[in-house]
Amino acid sequence: METQTLERKKTTPKPKWLRVKLPTGKKYTELRGLVDKYDLHTICTSGSCPNMGECWTEGTATFMILGNVCTRSCGFCGVKTGRPETIDWDEPEKVGRSIKLMDIKHAVITSVDRDDLKDMGSIIWAETVKAIRRMNPNTTLETLIPDFQGVTRNIDRIIAVKPEVVSHNMETVKRLTREVRIQAKYERSLEVLNYLKQQGINRTKSGIMLGLGEKEDEVIETLSDLRSVGLDIVTIGQYLQPSKKHLPVKEFITPEQFKKYEEIGLEMGFRHVESGALVRSSYKAQKHLT
Repeated sequence: METQTLERKKTTPKPKWLRVKLPTGKKYTELRGLVDKYDLHTICTSGSCPNMGECWTEGTATFMILGNVCTRSCGFCGVKTGRPETIDWDEPEKVGRSIKLMDIKHAVITSVDRDDLKDMGSIIWAETVKAIRRMNPNTTLETLIPDFQGVTRNIDRIIAVKPEVVSHNMETVKRLTREVRIQAKYERSLEVLNYLKQQGINRTKSGIMLGLGEKEDEVIETLSDLRSVGLDIVTIGQYLQPSKKHLPVKEFITPEQFKKYEEIGLEMGFRHVESGALVRSSYKAQKHLT
């Protein structure tokens, strides 16, 4: 694998391909003003996404529901873990209004894991989609869902409201899953994606991060596994360590290697492959409808 190994020094600079310009432009400035004025919550801002300016200019934004505390403690994720707050049953309406205020054309909805709830948050998920549809009939949707522990009655609630795209991230290769996604299972995630496709979801999607110590053949194996369950869209990006408490970056993957994975994925038959250091789950999400 063509990589640049990260030295264990605090001053080690990131490769030049990971440096991004600050978002600019009239559309970005307008949306940023709305977000600040009405205290709207998007993953784009809270996660300081490097693609925020590009996505907002194209009318795409990502919203997180069910609070900001996750019941799982994945080694890669910067979201707080612990005991979540009680459910806000007004949240679906709030998200719908936010999307209307921002005039979002394509919205991506994601959430923390809520293993503390009997329905694992699936009812709020479905109600959020319904509220967005009611207030924004021309807005298309991608739902980036948790695995709901593989419980089909919870997944069925997502299927019933018919998002244009349903996504669930594998995050990493099989060998590293236990370390990277402590409470998740590689095979269970594949089963969720397979179930979605078997139940008639037209566009299924998943994403993986690189730089955690995976090998090239393992990445190709994961891509092959995803295609075997009929997956349509895959995103491949560089893992970046959120804090010192999280898993370290083992490698910075080169643009050439990302390009190679893109070509391999397209040869396998994926509809879309977004592969690059700055690619995130919702990158160019609106283009995945075609």
